[in-house]
Amino acid sequence: MELLYGPVRDYAWGSRSAIAALQGRPVPSEGPEAELWLGAHPGAPAAVERDGERVSLLDVLAAEPEHWLGRKGVDRFGSRLPFLLKVLAADGALSLQAHPDAKQARAGHAADISRPVGERNYVDPYHKPELLVALSPFEALCGFRDPAESARALAAFDVPALEPVVTALRTGLAGLRTAVRTLLTWPQEERAGLVSAVVAAPAEGPDADLARSLAAEYPADPGVLVALLLNHVRLVPGEAIWMPAGNLHAYLRGTGVEIMAASDNVLRGGLTPKRVDVDELLRVLRFEVLDDPVVVARPAGPGVDCWRVPVDDFALQRVTVGGEVPEAELSVDGPRVVLCVSGPLTVDDGTGVLKLESGQAAIGSAAGGPLRISGSGQAYVASSGVS
Repeated sequence: MELLYGPVRDYAWGSRSAIAALQGRPVPSEGPEAELWLGAHPGAPAAVERDGERVSLLDVLAAEPEHWLGRKGVDRFGSRLPFLLKVLAADGALSLQAHPDAKQARAGHAADISRPVGERNYVDPYHKPELLVALSPFEALCGFRDPAESARALAAFDVPALEPVVTALRTGLAGLRTAVRTLLTWPQEERAGLVSAVVAAPAEGPDADLARSLAAEYPADPGVLVALLLNHVRLVPGEAIWMPAGNLHAYLRGTGVEIMAASDNVLRGGLTPKRVDVDELLRVLRFEVLDDPVVVARPAGPGVDCWRVPVDDFALQRVTVGGEVPEAELSVDGPRVVLCVSGPLTVDDGTGVLKLESGQAAIGSAAGGPLRISGSGQAYVASSGVS
């Protein structure tokens, strides 16, 4: 195992305290800190130390792909690390978005190559399923709720202009696509007035609170109303949400550990100044009710929990040691990244022993053996799901 140095992305919606506090740096930070990236994504690769200098993990993997990824990993994913582990810290809402499945990503990327860069939806040929585990109380929008509930929520605002949307939703799933399209194609010059009418309505309750909160950030964005068609999820630390292909979602606030397939394919659906390709978004979205977006952790051994997901790009385990469980052992195939969220912890995969404090991370290659973690604290272990 060796230390992994991840870059911090400074997106405007980021927190000025969460990541800094996790890493033991002064709070508040000088600017927003949205995401700590721990992987080999070309947009912001992490680094390891070589001869006293930090070297991009991209270069390290390219030089010895089979050593790092294993034969099975190279056969399945080529010479790239198939997952990206993050700490995500949101003080404001992220954009409504969905991601394509693997087949859609390959076809979309091939078709987009001939288009101008600013018109491309698919920047790589990979899918981007995601799992987020809350480190703090966390709010998100995840998956469509029952259209009848959404119809009641919008009708409660008593805004006449929304009647066609309410009528479509009352027909059930058959009208959900129509409702989303109607909202996202609302005439540009009328959007601010529509959102203002909703915010000014005397409606009360969580839907009204959500609409007003989002409108404060995006006063002329129809995504404020699309958000009311989704499940509003409030996670406690340790709970997770799973976002497969075609799932419309957005993070609102809070800090979590996120793992995803390493891709940049995002189709936005509002709450953003960036481009929204309505037709392509509607083609990718799954218009189905997601009854319960929360994924429950399952025990995987003494001190070890995991969240089972139906992809082989990544697997995520949480290790909690100390007291009655002074050490935990994990059987991990392929490359592994360990993020310490409280410590100190000692990690050992048979190739080297390393001590980690809160906010530090380590990486080990496929050549390593079973991973042993001891000490007093908690860590998240990311690996590929290939076995």
